[in-house]
Amino acid sequence: MKRFLLIPALFVAFTLSASAQSNWSFDNSHTTIGFEVTHLVISEVEGHFNSYEGAVKTKGEDFSGASVKFTVDVASIDTDNEKRDGHLKSDDFFNAEKFPKMTFVSKSMKKTGKNTYKLLGDLTIRDVTRQVELDVKHNGTVQDPWGNTKAGFKMTGAVNRFDYNLKWNKMTEMGGAVVGKEVRLDIDVQLKQEKS
Repeated sequence: MKRFLLIPALFVAFTLSASAQSNWSFDNSHTTIGFEVTHLVISEVEGHFNSYEGAVKTKGEDFSGASVKFTVDVASIDTDNEKRDGHLKSDDFFNAEKFPKMTFVSKSMKKTGKNTYKLLGDLTIRDVTRQVELDVKHNGTVQDPWGNTKAGFKMTGAVNRFDYNLKWNKMTEMGGAVVGKEVRLDIDVQLKQEKS
């Protein structure tokens, strides 16, 4: 009789464990919020943001259905050129003084393969919100030497900067844009699981 009572108890315990919520935060020292854009049609300029914070909520051991939110301080933009960074912070582009934050809030995260997902969410820049889709690769989940659980991800996608009123559009004498309209996103995230 005890054996039959034990089976439902184990089932309930397993179900609760599988559906338990886990909270994760960005490990900023091992995360890069990067981007790349065409310059003069012939080359690429890369940059990243130095100040940001993010949080992820998951249920169970899989990242399907995860809730993802992150906020970026626009004034922390860094393209390794002070003059260019100043221009990007101006009203020609981000207007960091009036619109200091860029945010992403997920709508869904669906598994597409063994370690891949599609992340759909709302990206807000200059108070303009547009839906974007990111390709996500889960590089693995490990425990570091200090007992912390870490998960690594590569996220890629692209946005049209004109959709967000990043409007500067100077043309070259040959007719090409000085700065391309498509901005490619290249984001490497390491998450740290919060201990309960």
